[in-house]
Amino acid sequence: MRVATPKVFTPKNRHWNQKHMKNKSVIATSEKAEIKELLRELTAIKADMIASQIWPQARLDRVHANNRDSAQNLLHYLALRRRDHRPLQLRLAAMGLSSLGRAESHVLSSVDAVLAVLRVLDHSSHWSPPQNVGVVDFEQGQRLLADHTNMLLGQVPVGRKVRIMVTMPSEASNDYRVVYNLLQQGMDCMRINCAHDDAAAWLRMIGHLRKAETSLGRSCRVVMDLAGPKLRTGPLEKGKAVVRIRPDRSKYGKVISSARIWLTPETSPHRPSSPADGCLPVPAKWLAHLRKGEWVTCTDARDSKREFEIVDVTINGCWAESTKTAYIIPGTILYRKPGSGSKGERKCRVGNLPSGNNFITLQRGESLILTRDLKPGRPATRDISGTILTTAIIGCTIPKIFDDVRAGESIWFDDGKIGGVISKIETGRVFVKITHDRLKPMKLRCDKGINLPDSNLRLPAMTAKDIKDLSFVAQHADVIELSFANRVQDVESLQRRLTDLGTRQPAIVLKIETKRGFEKLPAMLLAAMRTPSCGVMIARGDLAVECSFERLAEVQEEILWICEAAHVPVIWATQVLENLVKKGMPSRAEITDAAMARRAECVMLNKGTYVVSAVKALDDILRRMQEHQDKKGSLLRQLHVAKAIQSKVDEH
Repeated sequence: MRVATPKVFTPKNRHWNQKHMKNKSVIATSEKAEIKELLRELTAIKADMIASQIWPQARLDRVHANNRDSAQNLLHYLALRRRDHRPLQLRLAAMGLSSLGRAESHVLSSVDAVLAVLRVLDHSSHWSPPQNVGVVDFEQGQRLLADHTNMLLGQVPVGRKVRIMVTMPSEASNDYRVVYNLLQQGMDCMRINCAHDDAAAWLRMIGHLRKAETSLGRSCRVVMDLAGPKLRTGPLEKGKAVVRIRPDRSKYGKVISSARIWLTPETSPHRPSSPADGCLPVPAKWLAHLRKGEWVTCTDARDSKREFEIVDVTINGCWAESTKTAYIIPGTILYRKPGSGSKGERKCRVGNLPSGNNFITLQRGESLILTRDLKPGRPATRDISGTILTTAIIGCTIPKIFDDVRAGESIWFDDGKIGGVISKIETGRVFVKITHDRLKPMKLRCDKGINLPDSNLRLPAMTAKDIKDLSFVAQHADVIELSFANRVQDVESLQRRLTDLGTRQPAIVLKIETKRGFEKLPAMLLAAMRTPSCGVMIARGDLAVECSFERLAEVQEEILWICEAAHVPVIWATQVLENLVKKGMPSRAEITDAAMARRAECVMLNKGTYVVSAVKALDDILRRMQEHQDKKGSLLRQLHVAKAIQSKVDEH
């Protein structure tokens, strides 16, 4: 281990210019006392950092050789951050000294550097260089993070330090151009979500990537995400069979385009050749007598009179159009309007229609029963005045969580759209009181996420499906993402299974998406650092629900700091440029968020229609921002606006 030699910096404060440094007598007594006090405080802080041993040495000895200096730096950083040093920071900054605000990657050396300057100012003749073994200096801290990032995410792309990761859509398994275009625009890591598709589709995606790499002369890492335990709402009883036919309208209510209705034989139905607003099965004999230009009338489920114009007749069915909204149910009678002159039956009944997707309507103050089984749930029943007669009920996909929840703990549904408190627990049932909505009744559907941030859930990170998928993942992935990593045992379990599968050891990324995962991050990092390469993903979707949306920014920052202290690369994920990816146009806030992602080592984009454009935009944003910011430090690049002002002054 090399010993870092502290660098002596010239204080920038006006009280400490060169003239005053030469003339010791001008240093005021109060300033001398302040220097001595700062020396005392900072020396005590350093002694505490070195003396504190948060983890047993036996655990530190298991850290891989690649990460030993980093692990020691992490422990020093955690020791520093156990106390509030903001008053000290202000006093150091007032003297023009480093306030230790950028010390993450080289924390002990940063303290030593400030101490060295203070000793010069104090004229401490007895001082000698520090003899601490294992100190990471500024250059080494940066180099370790860069080396670990290269090992995890591949070599740095030309002109851009931050990597771009893209989640593959299912189409990437059958369409080579999808993968080729993403790689061409700047994708550095292909992410395959094992919660979707299957091993055959994953293998085709990887094959397309290898082909594109050869064609473009670029390399790309394969990242595979284990699905993990998905706590979701269970099924619901089928809703009523009803087809809503609705034309497109402007914001003023004017019809922009008519609703398109596909009429098809009920005994041998055919899919429409183009999108339809509604498909109605009718008797083939009645359908055969329809003619273009004829009108069909009905009374819909709301007792509203409606009429449709037949605009096309094909061998498989007829197309009709309507300029008004209609609700059609099985048995609705359709009439051919008199006057067409055609023969045949004038009326028919609409045949069977598919049941609609049901939902539970919830609002503040109401209750919901969560059950252990997956019997179809149902909405609340109400009397004519809207008073609830029977409470809404729904199951959940992981019944064992009932053993871990307690009354008074919070519960959230559907990405935090609906929130409540567990009011009572019975055998097989949990009663929830709804406390948060969006100022209006909210719809809870099946297969929506459930979060229990206050509950100590004893769920392992890997499910039976994950263990099965792991044999494929270990063979083909460069990086494995461990979803819902909540404790050291989760990390150790994955490491053991990878060892059992063979000598090939993909790197491990811990997905931090729960409150418990965040709280256990330092311990899990030390466990992950037993392998040569590891990383962390800030999965901001579930994390925002678990820690509260208001606290997400704070939690996100803390994860970045802790990982930088450990020289562990971070992946910034969830809803990055989401509107651009899905709709083709980003919001202003999304651009700012993408720019802030420069503080991580990798940024992940989700799948969507415009994801190729999003990769191109993100590449441009990251290239621009790296001239202005390095991690959380601002870079003083020449500002064009400042130069332009000087030019104007020179002209006059």
